[in-house]
Amino acid sequence: MKTTLFSTAALACLIGLASPASAQDASSHKMMKHDAMDMKPAGDQSASSKAFVDANAKMHKDMAIKFSGNADKDFMRGMIAHHQGAIDMAKVELKYGKDEETRKLATGIIAAQEGEIKQMKAWLLKNGG
Repeated sequence: MKTTLFSTAALACLIGLASPASAQDASSHKMMKHDAMDMKPAGDQSASSKAFVDANAKMHKDMAIKFSGNADKDFMRGMIAHHQGAIDMAKVELKYGKDEETRKLATGIIAAQEGEIKQMKAWLLKNGG
């Protein structure tokens, strides 16, 4: 069930990226600085909040790919960065989190996302990406 829930969440993100409103957000997003050193978490300034901001900034920077017009390749390239962001956030949970259920979920996310990144990289290698 966790895989289905996570896959549904990932699909929702992708659908959101395809919407016209998101296209406008994406163009203004390019103007934003992605240097994590310049970004501060809204609200709490703890080490975990700063680590989440850093992971989020890196993910968004890495997702800002130059699109090729090949939906398959662009999907793979963008999702690798997206999945790496999930791994990085899960590692923040493992470093700072205390709730055993959440830590277990983070561990599962790392394993699943690493496997999918490997699969996507292999596909790109095979398909000239």
